[in-house]
Amino acid sequence: MKFWRAADISKLIAIAAITFMAISTGVQPVHSANILGVFLSPSPSHLIVHMSIMKTLAERGHNVTVVTGQKSKVNHEKIHNIIIEPSEALQRKFNEELSGLGTKKKSMWKMLTRVITADTVMFTIQLDVLKNERLQEIYETNYDLVIMGYFMNNFQWIVPAKLNCPMILSWTGQPTEMINELVGVPHEVSYVPSYFMTQKNGEVPSFSSRLLNIFANAALRLFITGMDIRLEARYKELAAGDTTLRTYHQMRENVSLIFCNSHFSEGPIRPLVPGIVEIGGIQIKDKPDPLPKTLSDFLNASKPNGAKLFSLGSIMKASNVQPATVQIIYKVLSSLKQNVIWKWEDLSNTPGNASNILYQKWLPQDDILAHPNLKLFITHAGKGGMVESIYNGVPMVAMPVFAEQPANADKIVSSGYGLQVDILNLKEEPFREAITEVLNNPVYRNNVQAFSKLYRDRPLSARENVIYWVEYVLRHRGAAHMQSPLVRMNFLQSSSLDVFLTIIVALYAIWKVLKWAFKGLRKLIRLAIGKFKTVKPRKSKKSKKE
Repeated sequence: MKFWRAADISKLIAIAAITFMAISTGVQPVHSANILGVFLSPSPSHLIVHMSIMKTLAERGHNVTVVTGQKSKVNHEKIHNIIIEPSEALQRKFNEELSGLGTKKKSMWKMLTRVITADTVMFTIQLDVLKNERLQEIYETNYDLVIMGYFMNNFQWIVPAKLNCPMILSWTGQPTEMINELVGVPHEVSYVPSYFMTQKNGEVPSFSSRLLNIFANAALRLFITGMDIRLEARYKELAAGDTTLRTYHQMRENVSLIFCNSHFSEGPIRPLVPGIVEIGGIQIKDKPDPLPKTLSDFLNASKPNGAKLFSLGSIMKASNVQPATVQIIYKVLSSLKQNVIWKWEDLSNTPGNASNILYQKWLPQDDILAHPNLKLFITHAGKGGMVESIYNGVPMVAMPVFAEQPANADKIVSSGYGLQVDILNLKEEPFREAITEVLNNPVYRNNVQAFSKLYRDRPLSARENVIYWVEYVLRHRGAAHMQSPLVRMNFLQSSSLDVFLTIIVALYAIWKVLKWAFKGLRKLIRLAIGKFKTVKPRKSKKSKKE
C-alpha cells in the first residue's frame, strides 16, 4: 500500500479549506468581462456616483474602460481612463451659464423650457466627446457591456449601437418619469409624486395634491416627448446614415436595466419593475478613508463644540453666489463657536480669515461626514451629499439653488432632518437661527440617525447589488426576458384607451341596436293595437231577428 506524504496531506487540507470558505461565503468564479463606461455629464458629483459603480466592477476583476470629459475623484488602478476634456471656449461658456444660478431665482419650468428650446452647452460638450477622434479607439475593442451615465442624453446610445452590445444606465437619483418609461415602470400619478414634487413616505395625498400632480406629470411628459425629438436628431447625426446600426427607437427599447442612486426607505413608495435596481449610497465607503492631515487635525481639534461642513456642491461655485450673500455667510459662520470646513475654489481670495474656518478647494465629503466631530452639514441639497449626510446621521441646513435641490430640501424639512434657508434672498438672522436650531435641538440628529438605520438595513449592499446585476445581464446577454411589455406599448395601449374606447363604442352600438329594436317593437305593438281597434265585432243571429 502506498502511503500519502505529509506534504500531500497538507496541500489537500489547504485546498479543502479554501473550497469550504469559498462555498460558505458565496464566492464564485468570475468570468472577466470587457465593460465600457461612458460618463459625459459635466457634473463632477454625477461622475462620483458613476465611477463608484465602475470601481466596484474593477475590484471584482472585470476589465474596465471609462470615457469621461473630466478627471474623476473616484478611480481604481485597474481602470483604463480615456479623458476627453471640453475646449476652453466650451468650458468657459458652460461656467457662464451656471453663473446666473446663484444670483437670480429661476422656476423649474423656465429651466426645462430653456433646455428644450436651446442648444445647451451641456449637450454640445457631450456631442463633442462622441465625435472626438480619440473616442474611435473604443470601437476597435469587443465589449460585453456598456454602462452609461444618464441625464437626458439619449444620443449617447450610439456607442452601444456601434459596439452591438447590451447597455445599462446609471441614474443619480430616484426613479422618475425620465427613466421609468425606458424600462416600463407604470405611471401611477394618483399616489406617486412627480419629479419636482414632494410627499411624505406613507402619506395619502390630498385631492389638491393629486390634481396638481396630474398636471405636473402631464407637463413633464410633454417636455420629455419634445426632448426626445431633439435627442433622436442628435443620434441620427452621430449615426451618419449608417443603416446597419439599430435605430434610435430600437435602442430606446433595449435598455437592459437602470441603476438608481436611491433606496425605497427614502420614499415615497412606488411600483418598480425588475429593470430598476436601487443602489442608493453606492459612492459611500463601507469604511471611511483616512483624511488628509490638514482636515484630520482640524476636525480632531474641534472638540467639544464640534464642526460644520459647508459646501454648495461641485457645479455651483462660490463665485456664482452674490458677494453680499457670501459676506452674510462668512459673518454668521465666523461668529459661531464651532469650527467650519468651507468648500471654496479660489484659495487666494477667500471671504475672510477667521480662525474657526478652514477653506478647501476640494473635499472628501463622505469621509468628512463620517467623522464623529462633524455636527452639521450646510448643503445645497444635491442628491449625493444629502444621501451621504443621511447615511452618516448628520443633520442639515439646506440652501437649494436649482434642479431637484428644492424638492430635496423640502424632503429634509418634512422628514425632520434639518431646516432650509433661501440662499438667493439670504438674511443674517434667519440663517443664524436655522444653524443654531439644528445644532442645539437634538430632535434633528435623532431623526436623521433613526433613518440612517433604515437606510443601511438591506439584504445586499449597494456594491453587491451592482456586481450581481451586472453579471446577471452579462450571463443572459442583455437579459431581454426582464423587460416589461410597457416599453413597446404606445400611450393608447399602455393606458388602455383603445380598450375603453372599444368598450364605449360597443356599448353605444348595443344601446343603439336595443333602442332601434324597442322602437320597432313599440311600433309593432301600436300597429297591432290599432288594427285590433278597427276590427268591428259581428252581430249575433239573435240580434238580427230582433
